[in-house]
Amino acid sequence: MRIAIAALALLASAPAVAQTTPIPRIESRDGRHALIVDGAPFLMLAAQANNSSNYVSQLPMVWPMLDRLHANTLEMPVAWQQIEPVEGKFDFTFVQALLDQARAHDKRVVLLWFGTWKNTSFAYTPDWVKLDNSRFPRMKTRDGKDHGVLSAMFPATRDADRKAFVALMQYLKAHDPQNTVIMVQPENETGSYSNPRDYGAKANALFAQAVPAPLVKALGKAPGTWSAVFGAQADRAFNTWHVARFVDAIAAAGKAVKPLPMYVNASLAGPSNVPDPNGVASGGPQQDVLDIWKAAAPSIDAAAPDIYDRKASNVVAYLSAYARRDNALLVPEIGNATDFARFFWPALGRGAIGYAPFGMDDTGYSNYPLGAKVLDEETVGAIARKYALFAPIAREWAKVALAHPTWGVAKGDDGAAQSTVMGDWSITASFGQWQFGQKDWTWIKADKPGWADQPVGGAVVAQLSPTEFLVAGDYVRLNFGAKAGGPAKGMMVRVEEGTLTDGRWTTTSVWNGDQTDYGLNIIDRPVLLKVTMGVYK
Repeated sequence: MRIAIAALALLASAPAVAQTTPIPRIESRDGRHALIVDGAPFLMLAAQANNSSNYVSQLPMVWPMLDRLHANTLEMPVAWQQIEPVEGKFDFTFVQALLDQARAHDKRVVLLWFGTWKNTSFAYTPDWVKLDNSRFPRMKTRDGKDHGVLSAMFPATRDADRKAFVALMQYLKAHDPQNTVIMVQPENETGSYSNPRDYGAKANALFAQAVPAPLVKALGKAPGTWSAVFGAQADRAFNTWHVARFVDAIAAAGKAVKPLPMYVNASLAGPSNVPDPNGVASGGPQQDVLDIWKAAAPSIDAAAPDIYDRKASNVVAYLSAYARRDNALLVPEIGNATDFARFFWPALGRGAIGYAPFGMDDTGYSNYPLGAKVLDEETVGAIARKYALFAPIAREWAKVALAHPTWGVAKGDDGAAQSTVMGDWSITASFGQWQFGQKDWTWIKADKPGWADQPVGGAVVAQLSPTEFLVAGDYVRLNFGAKAGGPAKGMMVRVEEGTLTDGRWTTTSVWNGDQTDYGLNIIDRPVLLKVTMGVYK
């Protein structure tokens, strides 16, 4: 009996190893994408904690903010220095606390691996890496000096990083069978500023050789040296290839243990130009080098933009550049100030599988002027109201976005109306109007709304059928009508407010009269609507 009891106690204390839910994955259909969690599409309404919130002592200041936001997912750093302070000796105390508390708070987790790179720096590597420049060499500048970024040219750095990352993935495999962790980001904002590539002897010898055949083939270019193939961008293309190969080796090893979806994030270049190689984080997955990353890092499921640009046209350009048939759009990091919140709508409209403002916790840290000065009610509410609308339908929306065309819009810097055509119908979003009447009326006096000149407002539309649309937004007026050359007798037949449950629409009220005579006007309270168009005889 004593032996049997001891055996049962041993089993009870052993970590779970049986997988209890399907491994998350990214599914693609006809150029649209979905993050599949627990076997079904999942919209990640996320928040990223501050960089130094990755300690057990800080977690009590994280969860309340996620609840205020109505977030379903926490993006949290795990640092190499944190789990392997002494080489070969691993400490997963924080990881286990994070798993336990995330489950208790009913949140999913995305782990951000701060290893060889964190915003190009190696600050999150263990001390035994930082202090050994012979074993883990820094990049060399053109004049032969050490640069403040580790070189991607040396297997010792890659292998040490990979060993730690594999240990982390082994821990997840053993201790997270329910997949609390749904995605992993290997490294953070890779690349190097002010130094397009490593100019050390090893790197120079490789640079003088021909561009690897797989990259030449993937890009459809003629063979040649890096300078011959890429011209003024040769140094940057070279560094991008080698950084991506480095990261792919780490991701592939981790996926061999537990094949969670893995993505890389970019410290962005300009939205449409080919940037100065000396001014960009050379080596990172910026939009103009995504094809190099795709060829070099097949183990990476997606590349994603970190957005701190406040110019609306630039943000839309970033979203469009990363929303590709071969790349699921994910916004894993965006400013947390109120003027960034409107970009939730065009992100969803481009099929985003997830969205996460940065620095969302109560630790008191602020990355102003990139983000907000303080997380007051107005600032938190700007994204929380949107998340509150989508939280009950996160999976339903993800299903819709995987199967149907979507369009999203945010108020532009000029405040001008924006339009699109979906099927036989035109849809126009305009901004700065009251719910009642037209702003050009002269027969009745009305001041413009308090938000008219503020950078707020947007909408997302999904076309469910030739005549049915799902609509959500805030601080916006939407007008539906027949497109040019479309149905001569087309009209809006019905507008219902409601929700989605198990793929079925439930109507809670019908909009009519004042609520539809001047378009569909949604101000500070985001709502979900179903619009039905039709043709009368």
